[in-house]
Amino acid sequence: MKKKAALHNLGCKVNAYETEVMEQHLKEAGYEIVPFEPGADVYVINTCTVTNIADRKSRQMLHRARKMNPDAIVVAAGCYVQASQEAAAVDPAIDIVLGNNRKNELVEVIRQFEEKKQAEKSIDVTDLTHSREYESTFLASTQEHTRAYLKVQDGCNQFCSYCIIPYARGRVRSRNLQETVEEVRSLAASGCQEIVLTGIHLSSYGVDTGSSLLELIQAVHEVDGISRIRLGSLEPGIITEEFASKLAALPKMCPHFHLSLQSGCDATLKRMNRKYTAAQYAEKCRILRSVFNRPALTTDVIVGFPGETEEEFAATVEFLKEISFYETHIFKYSRRQGTRAAVMPDQIPEQIKAKRSEILISLGDANRKKFEESWQGQQAEVLMEEKITLNGKDYYTGYTKEYLKTVIPADQEYTNIKVTGSIGQEVAPHIYLIKKI
Repeated sequence: MKKKAALHNLGCKVNAYETEVMEQHLKEAGYEIVPFEPGADVYVINTCTVTNIADRKSRQMLHRARKMNPDAIVVAAGCYVQASQEAAAVDPAIDIVLGNNRKNELVEVIRQFEEKKQAEKSIDVTDLTHSREYESTFLASTQEHTRAYLKVQDGCNQFCSYCIIPYARGRVRSRNLQETVEEVRSLAASGCQEIVLTGIHLSSYGVDTGSSLLELIQAVHEVDGISRIRLGSLEPGIITEEFASKLAALPKMCPHFHLSLQSGCDATLKRMNRKYTAAQYAEKCRILRSVFNRPALTTDVIVGFPGETEEEFAATVEFLKEISFYETHIFKYSRRQGTRAAVMPDQIPEQIKAKRSEILISLGDANRKKFEESWQGQQAEVLMEEKITLNGKDYYTGYTKEYLKTVIPADQEYTNIKVTGSIGQEVAPHIYLIKKI
């Protein structure tokens, strides 16, 4: 009888890619992949540590796995255990601690643990402080079928004052360009049409290998079968007139850019150790909007950073109104032990963080609605992904290049379509109806 393995992913798209790779390795080793429910022989939780809440969720999932089957092998992989090795080493819910850059070893580590008859906890964590080794991975196919997230870079050299990730992921390491292109070809052969290039600090791709993100994008663009290329989060500094113009010259490039902001106030940005001013960031948005037709610009903002005054917060509000992003992801500042921000004076009370967060979420919702409504009556290209049922009717769902979610009646063709209006908030918010032109 096949052994059963269940996996659960927490955190970013890089983690999601690595979880798929670990699942693939387990399948190749003869495991049956089952839902994250009682009955599995092995539970693998790919953890996150970006915030204190992420740490707590990671611990909760590990303990849930232990309760679901006390006799199972519970594997804690990834960022939480990389950054909190001592806590993981004494956690009774965990059998195997598998750090970053060691996820390819999952099957072998489980085998060795079983041979020891679970006599002692297995800990496989490498000090990534000085490592320049990129963990080679290869995903033959993806569960999403149409879209694949592809990790091409790991680590970060930025050391923003609030962020623990450089300690959990190590320094910048880039994947070999040709190896990446080979994986894209494999994914295209399996039916994937859209590639999303991701990394911990994607803008740094190639700085350690003599390549560049632009060179990688251009190489992926040449792969037959791939019709779209989308990018993960970018640092504003990578956006130049030349970079944007060369991207705009690539027909497969999606005009959808996530530029990390964090604050619209220069004083706050300086305390965060971000490498730009609000005016410089605004110029990057102007460049993208000048070379792409109505690109979707999205961002992240941290509210309640230590020392953030009412005036500084007001500057961020005005900046968000000025830029008018398609989507704005709001995060309340989370104190992370081991970072400079954790010991800064003037920590902001939780109730003030919550109030400011609500204001920015409301503003973000208004900006998103304005962007979506601007597409009504406009022609758009949609890549259909799955069939769903709404109000007893069958539809196909998919996304425009700008990542506007759309639906079309299943009995219609779906080329040369026009965005005509919303399905309705009570049924499916932010899903827009499209029709054949």
